[in-house]
This record gives sequence, C-alpha cells and structure tokens, in this order.
Amino acid sequence: MTMEVNGILVAAHEMKAPLALMRQLALCLDPTNPNEVKEYQQKLVSVSERTLKQVSDLSKIARLEDGLFELEPVSVRNVCDEVEKELNYLFRSNSKKLKLKYSNHSRLVIANPDLLHSIIYNFCVNAINYSTLETTSLLSVNDSNKKVKITVRDFGPALPTKIYKKITTDSLDAPVDISFRPDSSGLGLYIATKFARFMHANVGAIRHRDGTSFYVELPISNQASLF
Repeated sequence: MTMEVNGILVAAHEMKAPLALMRQLALCLDPTNPNEVKEYQQKLVSVSERTLKQVSDLSKIARLEDGLFELEPVSVRNVCDEVEKELNYLFRSNSKKLKLKYSNHSRLVIANPDLLHSIIYNFCVNAINYSTLETTSLLSVNDSNKKVKITVRDFGPALPTKIYKKITTDSLDAPVDISFRPDSSGLGLYIATKFARFMHANVGAIRHRDGTSFYVELPISNQASLF
C-alpha cells in the first residue's frame, strides 16, 4: 500500500510540473506582441498535448485487463515512423534532431499498436528533454535474441543506480521520482513498463557516460515470414 501511495504522489507531482508551466506561459503572454503570442501558443499546445497523452496513458493502465487492447502482428517501422512524424515539429521547434535507423530483418512483432506507440513516444519525449543543439537523438530498430529491439538514445543525466536496477530487473511497479530527470521521466518509464509487460515484452536501459538508452524488446510475429 505504501508503494502505491508513493506512486500516486509521484504521479501527481510530475503532472503538476507541466500544468505549472502552462500557467506561467499564460501569465507571461503579451497579447500586444504577435510574434510572442504565436511562440507561446505553440509552447502551450506542445505541453498540453504531452500532458493529455500521459493522462490518457494512465487511464489505459487501469483498463489493460478489460480486453480493449488486443495483441496482433504490428509493423515496428510503421509505428516508429508515426511517432517520428508526430514529434517532428517538437524536435524542430526546440532546434533538436532525431535520427531513425532501421536494421531489423523481422518487420512484424506481436504487440498492440496504441500501447507500443505510447512506449516509443515516451522514450522520444525524454530524448527531446535531454538533448542539446549539438547532439542528435537516435531511434533505432534491430533484431536481438529472436526479438525486435527498439532503442531511443538520449543525452540526459545518468539514471540513479536504484532506478536503473528496477528497470533492468523488471521490478518497476510504481511511478518513481528521478530528481536529475524531471519533466515526467519517471512517470513515462512506469507507463512504458506496464504496457510492455502486458504485451509480453520487456523494457530496459543502458547507461552511457553522456546519457542513457532506453529500449523495449518485443516478440517476433510468426507471420513475419510472409514478408
């Protein structure tokens, strides 16, 4: 019960941050400056869309066992392309770069397209938050141990050892507060972990000297041979 309560508090805290940012943007908006109005409108839309997505994802977690999210053969590259297209304007507006690299021979995995989209989206939002004008975030797909591995590389602060171990041992059972990585990183990782478990996949992380790679490994569809 304590873990559940702590998780709720962490989720509430992380959802509070974007709402406070939207309030600040609204208060600072100068209606007499057209250029500023346009810039702030874009920022408000961007922050609100990401927040709404996380609220939607949290509601999906509560309904995973309701039979609403069927598993089916899914094209990994199509889902990655959709996420990249959806976030392209956000990367560009922040002068950030995202590169896609496909080296997978197995094109289909067993997954739910909506849940898989959310996992990749959360990883890529981390990459936006934790990259610089000089770095290029990488979304890559490759075959790994008879599975398909989707990896997003970011350049943020190192993950604390305790949280890193929870991710790599699949024991992340509640939203966590990652002090060095605000902007809903802990909440996004929790969402990704829950969705991956439902799809019989697993989420993991690789620590680098200058960032972290988050990945999800999914079972290959037997229908892949048809393609």
